[in-house]
Amino acid sequence: MAGRIESRLSELAIQLPTPATPAAMYVPFVTVGNLVFIAGQIPSWAGERKYIGRVGVEFSLDEGKAAARLVGLHVLAQLKAACEGDLDRVVRCVRLGGFVACPAEFVDHPAVINGASELMIQVFGDAGKHARAAVGSSSLPFGVAVEIDAIFEIR
Repeated sequence: MAGRIESRLSELAIQLPTPATPAAMYVPFVTVGNLVFIAGQIPSWAGERKYIGRVGVEFSLDEGKAAARLVGLHVLAQLKAACEGDLDRVVRCVRLGGFVACPAEFVDHPAVINGASELMIQVFGDAGKHARAAVGSSSLPFGVAVEIDAIFEIR
């Protein structure tokens, strides 16, 4: 029987991607006590990297927000793996750290990372509300437009 969060994902027509394997010398998540630290995730689908470029140059603000939402799906996929398949173990989203590849004059980083923040609230309700950082960067791994790491409290 599907859990409460799995039912919510189905209701929202959200399909989680396969959790990405690390691209370097790190693990995708670490659990310490009741906290899960999710390593930085990037936008991809079916093994293909998406949103290669910078927000404010190759991508609009809305496209950047869509990239952040896609990255949020990867965060959730890693979280599900950390919870051994049971997202009902999630107590709350504690923090998201969002990085946006953009030119120096771009200042709408928070609006871009809202793509992931809104996803967490859609999926977890009030437990999806979190602390957050949203910063700009001249480049990100593999040339992607957005990278996000996260911390969750679990049971």
